[in-house]
Amino acid sequence: MASLLYVISLSIIFKVATVRCKIPTTLDGPFDPVTVPFDSSLRGKAVDLPDTDPRVQRRVKGFEPEQISVTLSATYDSVWISWITGESQIGYNVKPLDPKTVSSIVRYGMLRYPLTHAARGYSLVYNQFYPFKGLQNYTSGIIHHVRLTGLKPSTLYYYRCGDPSIPAMSDIFFFKTMPVSAPQSYPERIAIVGDLGLTYNTTTTISHVISNKPDLVLLIGDVTYANLYLTNGTSADCYTCSFSDTPIHETYQLRWDYWGRFMQNLVSKVPIMVVEGNHEEEEQVENQTFVAYSSRFAFPSKESGSPSTLYYSFNAGGIHFIMLGAYIAYNKSADQYKWLERDLANVDRTITPWLVVAWHPPWYSSYKAHYREVECMRVAMEELLYSYGVDIVFNGHIHAYERSNRVYNYTLDPCGPVYITVGDGGNREKMAITHADEPGNCPEPSTTPDSYTGSFCTTNFTTGPAAGKFCWDRQPDYSALRESSFGHGILEVKNATWALWTWYRNQDSHSEAGDQIYIVRQPDMCPVHPNAAEGWSEAR
Repeated sequence: MASLLYVISLSIIFKVATVRCKIPTTLDGPFDPVTVPFDSSLRGKAVDLPDTDPRVQRRVKGFEPEQISVTLSATYDSVWISWITGESQIGYNVKPLDPKTVSSIVRYGMLRYPLTHAARGYSLVYNQFYPFKGLQNYTSGIIHHVRLTGLKPSTLYYYRCGDPSIPAMSDIFFFKTMPVSAPQSYPERIAIVGDLGLTYNTTTTISHVISNKPDLVLLIGDVTYANLYLTNGTSADCYTCSFSDTPIHETYQLRWDYWGRFMQNLVSKVPIMVVEGNHEEEEQVENQTFVAYSSRFAFPSKESGSPSTLYYSFNAGGIHFIMLGAYIAYNKSADQYKWLERDLANVDRTITPWLVVAWHPPWYSSYKAHYREVECMRVAMEELLYSYGVDIVFNGHIHAYERSNRVYNYTLDPCGPVYITVGDGGNREKMAITHADEPGNCPEPSTTPDSYTGSFCTTNFTTGPAAGKFCWDRQPDYSALRESSFGHGILEVKNATWALWTWYRNQDSHSEAGDQIYIVRQPDMCPVHPNAAEGWSEAR
């Protein structure tokens, strides 16, 4: 009898464990909203790495390359290699370096020795000069971008970059190209991060990302937070709160150099694709914006038909990624909208079944911070994205994690995208912990102007449980799960209809999931616009 009870107990335990281990799918949804209670011990740890930290200090000599990174082109057969040579300068009497003094050359091949191919690119220097007494000026090192072409899919390449005539060449690095675009061809793991900055939390995030061995990294805006600093290196968690009397919003561009050095260990081997956030705007004299962002990173803008570094697209195996700009015109008469229409029309879902879009500020967030801040963008673009059957949308901006049910126009819709906010990379502004649906937290509509246009598109809801209100009085139905923790996500597309999404929290081990779900496409139930005749081919 005792042995029988023992067997029955084991059977019950096994069944419970099986249920607990079962990974949910979007087919099981929509899910009842869940809020994971905030762990107050996680607050107050967002401290920037100082300039004395060896991980951010310059370790090369002369014109040897540093801050080396790999970026994808629009298709698998091409990548960009970027790096910086020479020292940046900050002070009152800086003299820009001459880009013509150093060549931009990459030697590469499928064997470490010899590197049989060579490619030449271009170089530039950018400046940040302030016509105000007491403010220090900045001029960058020489930034190099070289495009490699004619590459084979899913292939490991070795490379060195620099100027062999000086000589000033880097060590040998390597990268792996993306798979060919096809419905059964995908990179194994794609890391998704947002709002990184360069804090001790950031170092944990990146350490966990590296441990998960991604094939590609997407950074959904807010890179260095250099604009939380004055030009003398003084900083604050809130610039406008602490430096309200400065003649212009200053930035400390050396933080970009620190960030590039810290990240080199990852992005010199794993391609990184970046889209701008509000902290990259860095508005300067003569209305210059996004200068550091546009200068330091390479973008497949030209290859994807975009006239701007602020929006572009690319393929990674059977996934077509579209990176959109929330801080540039997006209305139906704008260049970005017209480009988006063309890009979507050219997507062939028989070649790239998955359509994933990313931009910085979220349309669907239940946090008080930035609540409904980009409603004008949603009104302008949501119908277009929905009509083409976008599968997943990634956002940042909110310093917390949130995953939605499938949603369209604030209504649960099995054909709508899953919206995932991952603005929890570790930046010094700390976590978002209050929700707009909690008593006393709903902001006044007049305090939520559009972050780009400054106009107001937000109104009270007219239908559903929140009808007549600006905020819900409970966690919204579209919000499946929210949690205030730092971390990162990993997307693993398994085939043409199934993808595994996993979110990892910094306070856990890199292998322990904080959230996990299979996102399942249903193309038969959710038809999309007919494909263009040629679609997105690898020869584009």
